[in-house]
Amino acid sequence: MTARKQQLLKAHRRSKRWFLVAFLIALLATGFWLGWWLVPVLLVLAWVAHEAWFADHLFYRATDDYHYHFPVGTARQAVSFDAGVVRLSEPLAEGETLLLELEVKASWLGRWRDPYVEAGDDRQDFERGVRGRRFVNLSGQAAALAQSALALRGRHCTLSAAGTLWIMANPDYARQRVMVIAPHADDAELAAFGLYSRSEEASIVTLTQGEIEADDFQRLGLDKAQAARLKGRLRSWDSLTIPLWGGVPAARCVQLGYYCLQLPAMAEAPDTAFGSRESGENDVRSVRRHNPLRLPGDVDGAPTWTHLVADLQALLEHFRPEVVVTPHPELDPHSDHVASTRAVLEAIAASSWKPATLLMYANHLHDNDRWPMGPAGSGIALPPAIEPLPADRLWSPVLSPDVQLDKAMALAMEHDLQGAEGFKRHLRRLIQQVLAGRRWPATGSNEFFRKAVRRHELFWVRDLSD
Repeated sequence: MTARKQQLLKAHRRSKRWFLVAFLIALLATGFWLGWWLVPVLLVLAWVAHEAWFADHLFYRATDDYHYHFPVGTARQAVSFDAGVVRLSEPLAEGETLLLELEVKASWLGRWRDPYVEAGDDRQDFERGVRGRRFVNLSGQAAALAQSALALRGRHCTLSAAGTLWIMANPDYARQRVMVIAPHADDAELAAFGLYSRSEEASIVTLTQGEIEADDFQRLGLDKAQAARLKGRLRSWDSLTIPLWGGVPAARCVQLGYYCLQLPAMAEAPDTAFGSRESGENDVRSVRRHNPLRLPGDVDGAPTWTHLVADLQALLEHFRPEVVVTPHPELDPHSDHVASTRAVLEAIAASSWKPATLLMYANHLHDNDRWPMGPAGSGIALPPAIEPLPADRLWSPVLSPDVQLDKAMALAMEHDLQGAEGFKRHLRRLIQQVLAGRRWPATGSNEFFRKAVRRHELFWVRDLSD
């Protein structure tokens, strides 16, 4: 977790504590003046209201504008909304990634139900109480736009009378040699299953075993270290086998076997070995025996940053990718994700093979744990950017319903995404379904089945040849 997210969490918890103090004072006053029998009733009602409307982790105001600066020269044109239809001010420029910048303002009902924008047969949800600049993803709807046939409607919100359409042109990166960098076993599927399942020359490199937080495996009679080792083996196996569901053979999948949440420490002391926090292991070779090639770290198995960068350099030179898919270091706050991209960039700098493009993804966010908001199968609007990000181009390929189902089934194979939801989460979802109108997919109970299985995938494009 980055320092910024830690600050956001501290501020959120501090505000919550002050609210609880004020609420308890009001509760005591109510009991004193109106009767103590009201206190338990009000407590239950307050808890239900919290679960329905105030349990989301949004570390910014819904009235904040999103700030995006796209590269100089990015095509854009003014659009207007006439009788619920998007009207272009000029012929549509060429480009497959279409982003509509507009103002969204929640209605009174949009403070209690998720406001969303319907764009043709798609919907994209925003924060309850939204009031500000947002970006709707219209990728895949160019034909309807060009024919002035794309309907646009706000539900539980109103839309500005005009907006700006940003058009970004990219090659189809699935037709190039692609290497997906996955800090953990499920990251490749969450971010890029649609991309790599279309690529004829994809390789997938997973950096860590994913062995921590293995308490659930202790039900098998294992102690904490044994449970962590089993989880690490299972997730390492997932990283090598599940990509076959998307057409990537095991000969193009590599598990490096480093340890969860140790990558940042490794980066600060490159020649120091950092073993697992929970499994007791200190040799990455324990999960490397199925790798298709021998790597520099196989010499002694020491979990060091120097070995990690050398492993990645060797893989770049072996698979020779034209495109590397990796976490966005400014947008995705997970410490292993940030360190993974740092290692990739160091490896590229040292390598004799130079990929031309980075495609960057975000499986986690600083500011909003629900993004992408809304139900599975809908589009991906741009995430909150309260502080401007680097001015990167975007690429947002469209996934067919069949590919979305295959992606959901790939996630269902991931050991870390399996298992039934707990009672508290089940009760919260039931309350939100009844009072807030939310829905969850039938494919799996983990939140990633809702967040990751979408009409679009979304990548920030950084050209390395510039």
